[in-house]
Amino acid sequence: MLDYIRREVQKKKGGKPKALQRTVVFTMVFCNEGLYTAGIEGILYLYRIRDLQYEMEICADISEPISTLIFSPDYTILLIITDQGTIYSYEPAHSGEAVKLLNAFSSYLLAADFLTPGDKYCVSVTISGEVKVWLLENGTCLSVLNLDIEATAMACCPSSNSVAVGTKGGQIYFIDITKVEAPRVVHRIFLSRFPVLSLHYDQSGQFLIIRAVEGYIFILDARPSKLFQVLGYVVLAGEVLSLSVVSDFKNNVVEVMVLLNVAEIQQTRLEVFCLSSTLMEGIDKYANNQGMLNASAIKKEQYDLEYPLSSAVRLKDNIVYGYCTCAPFICKYNLSKQSILEDPPVFLSEKVIPTNQFGSGFICLSPNSRWLASAAKDGVLFIYDTSTMELLVQNYCHSYEGGGIRSVVFSPDGKFILVSGESDGALVCLKWKKIKEMEVKEADLHWQSLLTILNKSISDENAVLRCMAGWQIESESTSESVPEEKSEKSPLEPSSAAVTEDGNLGNLHSDSTSEMTWLCQKTEKVIKEESERFANQKKEIQMGIKKLHETIQKMMHENEQVPDIEKLGQQEFNLDMEEQERAQAEAEREVARIREKIEMEILANCYLQDVIKHECWDSMCVKGRAVKCFHIACEVKNYPLKKRDEEELRTLEKVLHLRKFEAANLKVQKKVLETKSEAVLFEEEENTGEVMAGDTASCCLDGSLSSQYGADTSILYHQLDLHSREQKVNQIVLLKDIIYKVKTAFNKEFDIVAQQKEQEIARIKERNIRIREILGQLDLQVEVWEPGLTCDEKPEQVFTVQDSEIKAEKYLTPQEREKAEMLARLEMERHLASLDSERQRALNDMMGGVLEVTQEDILKIDIPPPYFISKPEDEWNDQEKKIFRKYEEKVKELNEEKEKYRRALKNEWEELEASIQETTQNFDKNVCKLFEKKVNLEKVIYQEELKIVNLIYSLMLDEELDSRKAGLCHFLVKKQKEKVKIARTVETTRKKIDFYTEQYDNAVAEDKNLEYGFRKNFADVPANLLDELLELYKCRPRSSSMSAEDFKDELTRLMKAMDELDNPEHMPNGLDPSIWESFCLARRNKFKSEQLVKWMALILAEIEVFLQRRIDDNEKMSSKIEKIFQELTWLQEEKIKFQLNLTFQFLLKQGQVEFESTEIPDYADAIFIKKSVIEELNCNIMDQVEKKIASMVECKEFSKGIFQLEWEHKKMRMQIEDLNQKARDIATLPITKDRQLFLTMLDYDSHIAHRIAVMEQTLVVMDKLHKKNMKKHQKRIKELEKCISLKEQANYELSLELKEMLVSVSERRHIYQAADMQHISERNAKRRYQEILKQKELRGLIEEQEKHLGILQAEAERLRSKTFPIL
Repeated sequence: MLDYIRREVQKKKGGKPKALQRTVVFTMVFCNEGLYTAGIEGILYLYRIRDLQYEMEICADISEPISTLIFSPDYTILLIITDQGTIYSYEPAHSGEAVKLLNAFSSYLLAADFLTPGDKYCVSVTISGEVKVWLLENGTCLSVLNLDIEATAMACCPSSNSVAVGTKGGQIYFIDITKVEAPRVVHRIFLSRFPVLSLHYDQSGQFLIIRAVEGYIFILDARPSKLFQVLGYVVLAGEVLSLSVVSDFKNNVVEVMVLLNVAEIQQTRLEVFCLSSTLMEGIDKYANNQGMLNASAIKKEQYDLEYPLSSAVRLKDNIVYGYCTCAPFICKYNLSKQSILEDPPVFLSEKVIPTNQFGSGFICLSPNSRWLASAAKDGVLFIYDTSTMELLVQNYCHSYEGGGIRSVVFSPDGKFILVSGESDGALVCLKWKKIKEMEVKEADLHWQSLLTILNKSISDENAVLRCMAGWQIESESTSESVPEEKSEKSPLEPSSAAVTEDGNLGNLHSDSTSEMTWLCQKTEKVIKEESERFANQKKEIQMGIKKLHETIQKMMHENEQVPDIEKLGQQEFNLDMEEQERAQAEAEREVARIREKIEMEILANCYLQDVIKHECWDSMCVKGRAVKCFHIACEVKNYPLKKRDEEELRTLEKVLHLRKFEAANLKVQKKVLETKSEAVLFEEEENTGEVMAGDTASCCLDGSLSSQYGADTSILYHQLDLHSREQKVNQIVLLKDIIYKVKTAFNKEFDIVAQQKEQEIARIKERNIRIREILGQLDLQVEVWEPGLTCDEKPEQVFTVQDSEIKAEKYLTPQEREKAEMLARLEMERHLASLDSERQRALNDMMGGVLEVTQEDILKIDIPPPYFISKPEDEWNDQEKKIFRKYEEKVKELNEEKEKYRRALKNEWEELEASIQETTQNFDKNVCKLFEKKVNLEKVIYQEELKIVNLIYSLMLDEELDSRKAGLCHFLVKKQKEKVKIARTVETTRKKIDFYTEQYDNAVAEDKNLEYGFRKNFADVPANLLDELLELYKCRPRSSSMSAEDFKDELTRLMKAMDELDNPEHMPNGLDPSIWESFCLARRNKFKSEQLVKWMALILAEIEVFLQRRIDDNEKMSSKIEKIFQELTWLQEEKIKFQLNLTFQFLLKQGQVEFESTEIPDYADAIFIKKSVIEELNCNIMDQVEKKIASMVECKEFSKGIFQLEWEHKKMRMQIEDLNQKARDIATLPITKDRQLFLTMLDYDSHIAHRIAVMEQTLVVMDKLHKKNMKKHQKRIKELEKCISLKEQANYELSLELKEMLVSVSERRHIYQAADMQHISERNAKRRYQEILKQKELRGLIEEQEKHLGILQAEAERLRSKTFPIL
């Protein structure tokens, strides 16, 4: 249908439209309005079809390849799905634009980071260079910036709202996000050809450290005010695995720790270097001419580690944590302690912390160095406390099937965590739920202290960032990666671009492949300086080499002039024979190495070939092949089958025996249930049983047509009897056996057809032999059609490599070459010997090479003319004339026989071709029938496979329910044990509360006794002194809040403070020292009693809180157990429902039905009805319908008679009108001369014949004239050919002269260059240029004047013709 539409469009538009020429349709849907199609060009077309007319309309342009079109059930909304996963909605009734519903990621997320200050926005980047700004509060995408590059890394600057993005081509893009709604690129730096691996900012936002391949680490000034100046780079000896940055604000130093994989020692190494703020003041002091930082400026240190690590981070106290690659654990190192293992010197780990993760992973440190995050390929995020390495929390963020976690980053204040997946395109933002308040305050305090340092820098740098001009991005200018051939070269190779001395690129618009990198510029500058410095020495060396070359050339020329005996060998003039021999030996070794490598690759390919052949060919009992038609594009393939193993056959046999036993058991049960009391009842039950058996058989057949293609479906279970797991497994085995048998039966028919084609091809070849003989006898050059078997029809041909398939020249060893030459010589000698045969020569000379002339040789026979044929006919005598007449008769008879034989050969040829055409067409019909059967078989196989899929799904669902139930039971047992444990804890805690309550009451009573006994003990003291003593008795030292655990330490401190109060200086005047000592002792006892009461109260409060928590835990545990019981009950009900609610497969007629209403019926309460009831109802309905139709037909026939009479009446009236019109036409008919001639002339045919004869004579004359003209033209062509040959000769002579002139020109150029005529030539060139310009202006003036003159002449001619029209 689409082909028809395209043809009609081409006819209408008069050509092949570009859109239709390149369109590839992926999907189409049909509705009342017409046919909607879409494909690779991303345009939605609507074809409105009315009979044979149609209209094409473009509905929407998605600009992405469209893979699927789906209509809603009411056909009001059309869903458009692209191959990238983006979903659009289109409403045909409104004919508007397509609305995007879901925007899928075009590529995988690469990284994400928080935008300063880190509590509101975050930024992400994809591998395709799509930068997005997100709102942390609800995950809303605020803006999108597409860089059209292959991104490799991304980081946000702490000191400004700028984002750095690294690419595979070695560029760094800096993006201004001061306005989150409109991010823009403000700068780009092209560092090197090496891909950027990661980007790291220090906490102060001063440095940007860039990790690249080959051990390169670049240092940049991260501030926009410095235009992101490149400070230098460091090259480390190994592959850089990870990088960690620590800022020391006290010493104003940034420490960088790099984890290396050193291939030489097969270990990982830590290298630490420092970056001081003085680097940004004067970089020339700390870097060489090529930009590499000096070792003294960065203070590099090295530590070889005992375990291979994949990632490492460093804390401020020289503590290093590393993620091990060989086992799932985290190693802890203390760089300040000398824990080194000698011979070889290896730094030992202080502690090893095992993890529950699997797959390669990495670790990440929070900004306050308090938390350590660990992530791996399993997609689970673990967070540890760095002080104790206790697991705080774990969260399942990404799927293992999606590659796990790619990146993890903490927000500056530690409240959020961003986790991006490897290949699932998801970005997860985590927020703390349960965390200690002290840790939150510590993280916030760290961020506030850092923010006070960065506030001024952030405001200043953002102001500069806003003022920077936008960097124009050209499509495909930065996205193109460097070719592999160039990327393998050194990054220092020169290229052309305008780059400033500090490494900053301006606003460029050229390809990245043509720009000069910062490293290239530095290297080119150094090379230029060295060239200028050593120019004189270089010139002297070149002159010396030139003189030496001239001397050797002179010596070789003299050597050619001396006699042969005095001549020296060519190798005697080689100055360095050892170097030449070394180069030749090295070349031979390289050739041997490459040959060995190629041989190993060939061996590996041969092994792979054997493995694939064994798996896909040798193991197949039925090889996959095809049969193609001779004349039409129809192809049928067989079913490749593997031989069923013994285990599968045993399982099948076991299931078949089980089915036989079940069938026998069912028959026995039926016999037991039969009643023999009444014969009529017995017959009715028997009939009912037969009907039920038929119904059962039909139910077994429902859902597939395999019984019509040789499969025995009687052994299958009824679809409504598949309740147990064993029945479903047995049903799957039986269905697989049915599929295998159906395929085997088809393969037998396929083999018959394939064998028939081979026989047909053999017959065609035999007939073609005869056809070639006939064509040879008739001397006709006609191509004979000879079919053959393709690789699809005979796949064994694939394993044989023909010589014609090998394009490269075959390599022969010297032995093979000698053997081939010897065989060629022997073949030539044998051929020459066969030609030199005396018997064959004699036979050819005397009898034409044959002993007997057959009818087939009649066309070769020629009658020799008489000997006197060369004489003039006037000189012949009577005998010679008689001989000539006999000769003419024989020639005539021979020609008649030849013509008769030719006609016989042509008839035979046509019969052979007709027979070939007939047999091949009959074979094509058989193949088409086989193809139709294959289509039906595919339908049957898919039906059976659908049953298998449904059964497997039910088994998996059943298994899932069982595993869920087992897991819940296990979880229930675990929770019950925890509940028992909590109940015991509650009981024990209550006993402790009773005990401590009693102790607390005793302590309170004792404290009150001490307070009451104070006046009794000091009753003999005077009243005025007693009041002072009471005031001093209430004095207590200041005490801070304490816990129950710190009671003893706090009491000791307070008792020491009591010593100050017991000092005699505080004693009232007139008091006896012995009384004062007794007073101090009583006060101390009172104070101890009070502290003891407080301590007991604290312990009692803590125990009560603990008891309340355990009671709450007990209630929560009870609710959880109750939920588990509810879920177990629900699972049991679902399993019972699943076992009873079976999936039943029906065979329905295919087609599409449109409903007028949008409501779809609900079949949830549908039931099965017996077929006989429906059939009886249908019979009654059909009877009533037939009666109604009979009455309608009778009415129709009566009305039809009335209509027929009316139609005949109208027909007769119209005939009357036609006859009247013909009479009027005859009366007014015009008669021409030809008609008059035809009517008046008696012999009109002879007149016409005479005219035809005259025209034939005219044609003969014109033919003669045409031949005469042809001869003239041929003669003219010969003259032109002679002229062309003369011109070619002249051109050849001119080419020789041109070569000589080119030699002279090159000599003059060398003379000109040696004479240094540059200034004169420039002056001449300028003068010549001025002359050319002047000539150009004159030519333009002449052309304008010619045009003007032509216009004037035309106007004059027009006026002349107007004035003198007769002339």
